[in-house]
Amino acid sequence: MGEDVLTFSSEKKGILTEKKVLQDESQDILSLRPSSFDDYVGQKETVETLKIAIQAAKMRGEPIEHVLFHGPPGLGKTTLAHIIANEMGGELTITSGPALEKGGDLIGVLTRLEQGDILFIDEIHRLPKTVEEFLYPAMEDFSIDFVFDKGVHARSHRFRLKQFILVGATTRVGLLSSPLRDRFGIFRSLDFYTDEDLIKITRRSAFLLGARIDDDGAFELARRSRGTPRILNRLLKRVRDYAQVRSDGSLTRKTVEDALALEGVDDMGLTNLDRSFLRTIIEYYRGGPVGIEAIAATLQEETDTLVDVVEPYLLKIGMLTRTSSGRKASESAYRHLKFPYQRTLF
Repeated sequence: MGEDVLTFSSEKKGILTEKKVLQDESQDILSLRPSSFDDYVGQKETVETLKIAIQAAKMRGEPIEHVLFHGPPGLGKTTLAHIIANEMGGELTITSGPALEKGGDLIGVLTRLEQGDILFIDEIHRLPKTVEEFLYPAMEDFSIDFVFDKGVHARSHRFRLKQFILVGATTRVGLLSSPLRDRFGIFRSLDFYTDEDLIKITRRSAFLLGARIDDDGAFELARRSRGTPRILNRLLKRVRDYAQVRSDGSLTRKTVEDALALEGVDDMGLTNLDRSFLRTIIEYYRGGPVGIEAIAATLQEETDTLVDVVEPYLLKIGMLTRTSSGRKASESAYRHLKFPYQRTLF
């Protein structure tokens, strides 16, 4: 996930308010984010499902059902939430599971939503249990219950909410509770992008950034982007900077190769952390199997970072396998890191 950065925004009341936003919400990223399905590339089945749901909801004059996206970071979950808001004509409110610490935090957000507005909760699996329980009646009945006073004087009041659309996103769908998961009407998984789709995104982003990139450069950049548009756009900006300073500004295959070598991204799209992850399994634990906690301790990295950011792509390209005993480096990982491979029996 993107790192938190501090920004200051002027609210309607004219008061400067400090708020935290994800780095992915910075202006550079937003400028490359498509605002309609026509500009969105990839995830064809998910896009088609959303188009049908939105068109049917408009014909009935009502909001679409609540939507849950899950998949590795950077595949377009937040972008799809923006597109749903644009297509439905509602205002988009963005928050995250860890930001909603108390039930009152969620109530404050829900009571400000108007008819047809979209509430996007990123990392929804990290909602505290007490906050999650407030969502149940809000999602089903569009109402929340307040309890006033305590003991014999306690009384309950039901507050009616405007019909809103909840869009949830998670990288760890298995950690989502069944009662919450079952309340979503549209449940879609986002997968890594193909090289063909990434090339299209590369050309579109390069055009928006005013960068010149040829076909070979676009292909080279796409295949090193780990199947992830967010990573592609980040690397594209680094290559653009390199081309402006060290070359004539054109993004050729040679420029892409030289720029990404400086960034530590190899020809398979592996970063320094990816290679350290695999090298740790091979050198310290004889290729595995080894538990993720042991790997994290050796690398001095957070377990969640390895599980959410590093492992999905390594599993996708077959350099890592998960067993009941732990993680193992595959034969292709040995070859890529130029280690002699010896088959072990586990």
